[in-house]
Parts: sequence; C-alpha cells; structure tokens
Amino acid sequence: MSDLARVGVAIDGDLLEKFDRQIDRRGYANRSEAVRDLIRDSLIRENVAAPEAEVVGTLTLVYDHHVRQLADRLNEFQHEHHHEIISTLHIHLDHHNCLEVIVLRGQCANVQRIADGLISLKGIRHGQLALTACGAV
Repeated sequence: MSDLARVGVAIDGDLLEKFDRQIDRRGYANRSEAVRDLIRDSLIRENVAAPEAEVVGTLTLVYDHHVRQLADRLNEFQHEHHHEIISTLHIHLDHHNCLEVIVLRGQCANVQRIADGLISLKGIRHGQLALTACGAV
C-alpha cells in the first residue's frame, strides 16, 4: 500500500465490542486490516454484480450419483462449456452422494448461466456459486 490514509469512524460501543470479538475469532492482527477486508469485499461484490464483469467462481454441487444419466449429463455439460470451466474436483461423500467443485472463469452472466444450468439438473440436491473478481480491486 503506497498511500495510507487515516480515517475516524464513530461506532456504537456494543457494535464495536461485537466487531472486536469477530476480528479476534478470525485472527486479524488489528481493526484496520479487518476494515480493509470489509471494504474490499464490498467493492468486489459490487464489481462482480455487473453481467459483463470478468469473474472467477466456484460452483459446489452435491448430488446423488445413482440418478439415471446424471453423471453423463454433468460431463457433457462441462464439455460444452470447456472454455469457462477451468477445473473440477470430484469427491465421493458416501454410497449415494458426491460433491463436485467446479472452477469457472468468464463474464459474470455466462458463469451464472452455466451454474444455473448445472444446479437445475435432475438429481442435484444442492448447488451454490461463489464469485469473486479476477484481479485486484
């Protein structure tokens, strides 16, 4: 950080105590670093909300691998979107359930469309997409 600016913020005492406990639990060295992370997070959320924004994301899927042709549909869908899908991780949770983590990169609208398409496949029990910016904010 080349230019540091000091700012003063008025915060209710109870809110500050809760914040201090939270930053302690998370292992921050000080309030400043915690506040910087909150600001970065807010800026990233705003940036990735634009449909044309370049994003990276992780899509987490939990599904029953015994559902007829689901594995084939997942595989085919991923091949159709090989430009946006960077990597996948497949884990067997138990006899019926699998966890798949798919890393995607591209324009936000395209990444969201791909995630929605995968989450909506019959046999997917749960899916969640987490997005972030490709570079610094």
